Amino acid sequence: MIEMENISKVYRMGEISLEALKEVSLRIEPAEFISIMGPSGSGKSTLLNIIGCLDTPTAGSYFLEEKNVAGLGFDQLSTIRNRKIGFVFQNFNLLPYATTYENIELPMLFNGRTGKKRRQRVLELLEMVGLVDWQHHRPSELSGGQQQRVAIARALANDPSLILADEPTGNLDSKTGEEIMGLFVELQKQGRTILMVTHDNNIAAYSQRTIRLLDGRVI
Repeated sequence: MIEMENISKVYRMGEISLEALKEVSLRIEPAEFISIMGPSGSGKSTLLNIIGCLDTPTAGSYFLEEKNVAGLGFDQLSTIRNRKIGFVFQNFNLLPYATTYENIELPMLFNGRTGKKRRQRVLELLEMVGLVDWQHHRPSELSGGQQQRVAIARALANDPSLILADEPTGNLDSKTGEEIMGLFVELQKQGRTILMVTHDNNIAAYSQRTIRLLDGRVI
């Protein structure tokens, strides 16, 4: 699913250089559930951004489903993100004035899916995350757990093979966090590959293995 060899990322600000990742090599199989852990500044978010095609490495190779994406341009990376990758964030990132239904539908509008197929897919996802009765509510009318369920449904809208989650339970209480992790476990059983950044060992325990970073290196 994912193969990275000697991935490095250097951010340059004038004469100052910050090496965020240092020769990171990873191999992740299809349908694995992986957690990424490490202290603040260890490179977790940078690694997730490169895996998610939101950023490009300074050096090294990155193969996603056997396609080398390390040197692709912005438009090509955008296409890959839309078709192959779903994102779930700590702060949900829902459109505040859009309904649950509209938030889930949005990625499909950019993918050219017809109205009938969009509606069928949204209703499937609403059923899956248990929010059929909340489809006309806006984010301000939902609990944190419900908002994260909307975000997960939105991430699944175009049926991606890879889900990237950045602290998906960070703004939730422990009970709601457990419910969200149960949903991720079910998604992994359905064959999706999941990479999750977390600082919580109890949350990381839901994954099959943990990648630990320190000062930009895998330790």
